[in-house]
Amino acid sequence: MVTAKVWALKKHFDGLPKSSDFELKTIELPNLKDGRKWKLLLESVFLSVDPYMRPYSRRDMKEGDIMMGSQVARIVESKNPAFTVGAFVVAKGGWRTHFISDGKDLLLLPSGWPESLPKSVALGAVGMPGLTAYFGLLEVCKMKPGETVLVNAAAGAVGSVAGQIAKIGGCKVVGCAGSDDKVAYLKSIGFDEAFNYKTVPSLDEALRKASPDGYDCFFDNVGGEFSSVAIHQMKMFGRIAVCGAISQYNNTVPQKGTYVQFPMIFKQLRMEGFLVTNWYNRREEALKALLKWVVEGKLKFHEHVTEGFENMPMAFIGMFNGENLGKAVVKV
Repeated sequence: MVTAKVWALKKHFDGLPKSSDFELKTIELPNLKDGRKWKLLLESVFLSVDPYMRPYSRRDMKEGDIMMGSQVARIVESKNPAFTVGAFVVAKGGWRTHFISDGKDLLLLPSGWPESLPKSVALGAVGMPGLTAYFGLLEVCKMKPGETVLVNAAAGAVGSVAGQIAKIGGCKVVGCAGSDDKVAYLKSIGFDEAFNYKTVPSLDEALRKASPDGYDCFFDNVGGEFSSVAIHQMKMFGRIAVCGAISQYNNTVPQKGTYVQFPMIFKQLRMEGFLVTNWYNRREEALKALLKWVVEGKLKFHEHVTEGFENMPMAFIGMFNGENLGKAVVKV
């Protein structure tokens, strides 16, 4: 019998998540037996912390449930012929050190994964964040070569990939982030223009300076005031992909924004919210392209790695405080 450590949601978040909202528990896992539903025992190697966990936990979880989330895990015991011991998979096992699966929701790492490439990248640039950037730009925004693309939260797991895919697609890319170090990083990975939204005197002026002619595509991870300003700088027939609203996730009182109807009508804009899961039937295609770009050096990645399963809450809270550059992961 295997003992697993798990992090449970002790109390639903009120404002910014706190360490007291989580509880570390120990549970016993049953032994695998032939003929039983559970055929695989897995050990988490890297776990993901992502902004979506904040709003989705309120919608989909009860207090006391094990925190949701994905991990790269290693198979340590198998009674399923489709998975060999020692293989690495991406799983949705939640915040656990060990778990049991029937294999239905496990995704083997893409074939051709280089030994030199950290397997944690399967949670970032060649994982869900990369897929989000890929389909958000290609299918929602339908970007075209020569267009100008705006990305906010551009130094994060999704935004950094979105900007680079736009560059690969022949676009001019403008990004914003919350520190000078992050702005320098954006320029180092190919963003044409980048600025620190926390220090510019005027967001409106900063956006106009970065692209005086406006923006064809806007990949929005932030929502709130930023989006209310940026929508007025879209070009005619511009497209906005609403990926997230991190500026609002921890609000205890809803924000009041400007009305969007006038710019939407007068500029004939298209604004669409999307969930990456809608394109999971094309996941293999996208992961293959993302991995190819990474191997070729066209798509660079950065990871903010926190050591130790016991530090999961700290890593999660730190992400909302802007501590991470690129993808935030926890190494067990």
